[in-house]
Amino acid sequence: MPENRRTRITGIGSALVDILINESDQFLKTLEKEKGGMTLVGDKDIQQILAETNQTPFVVPGGAACNTIVGIGNLGGDARFIGRRGDDEFGQTFEQQMVDCNVEPLVSISGSPTGKVLSVITPDAQRSMFTFLGASTELDPNSITPDMFQDTAISMIEGYLLFNRDLMIAALTAAKAAGSLVALDLASFEVVNASGDILEDIIKDFVDILIANEDEAKAYTGFDDEQKAVEKLSQGVSYGVLKVGERGSYVSHHNDIIRIDAIKGKAPVDTTGAGDLWAAGFLFGIAHGFSIEKSGQIASACGYEACQVMGAQLPEEVWSRIKKLI
Repeated sequence: MPENRRTRITGIGSALVDILINESDQFLKTLEKEKGGMTLVGDKDIQQILAETNQTPFVVPGGAACNTIVGIGNLGGDARFIGRRGDDEFGQTFEQQMVDCNVEPLVSISGSPTGKVLSVITPDAQRSMFTFLGASTELDPNSITPDMFQDTAISMIEGYLLFNRDLMIAALTAAKAAGSLVALDLASFEVVNASGDILEDIIKDFVDILIANEDEAKAYTGFDDEQKAVEKLSQGVSYGVLKVGERGSYVSHHNDIIRIDAIKGKAPVDTTGAGDLWAAGFLFGIAHGFSIEKSGQIASACGYEACQVMGAQLPEEVWSRIKKLI
């Protein structure tokens, strides 16, 4: 690999703190919350739930792009994250844990509380999520400059930014001005459906690496057929990626479609963050000049291991095991 090759990956997205507690089904019933899914709540609601549990919460950085960038940092990559947090204990914890994971935080501070997602995990391993977006929604499009993406090989843009179109355009424009490739993860089929009027133009004009799971790909391409979906995903980009869960993934590059096998092993404990960490492995490989096959192998290992733990943060011994593939 040439010495002057860029390898930095910079992510931009929601700076959220994941708070996980293990609780009983009865505890969830007292909250009058149906099991599974996500509910938007106020910060006081989360504080009240935490006050009612006697379980010690597990607190880690969260948000889709953040999960990917933390994964890259843990792989030993040059990683940077752009976001906005509150001037509070949760925000300080978020930023310090990013540093601990070898990520450079470019995180501005708001007077609003740090965004957070409280996940109540019941004995059947289901997660019921209470989300307060807080300061994460206040990232100012006018504050996003090419300097933030300096020396970046790949900029990872969180699909949820499409709900703030000015911010999305600002991030894409700044990343391109800095000479970076742009990777866009479509985030959810709701994001795709809500952005149908601008999504194809954004992808054509800015995106080099387009990543989608089955639901997102169907919403974007209209195809159930995997072959047709990945062909449509690859139009206008250098890499079109279709993730199909336990069946693996497809990567289209220069009109060649490469099948990447998933790792077979134990049944999943929790799939949260699996797609984000799959992206971490794949983008790390591409940024370092690895083949698509090798990048996909690292991605599959990251995605598999994410399914074996609660939440999207892997222990150090797991990262050591994955890094042996590199």
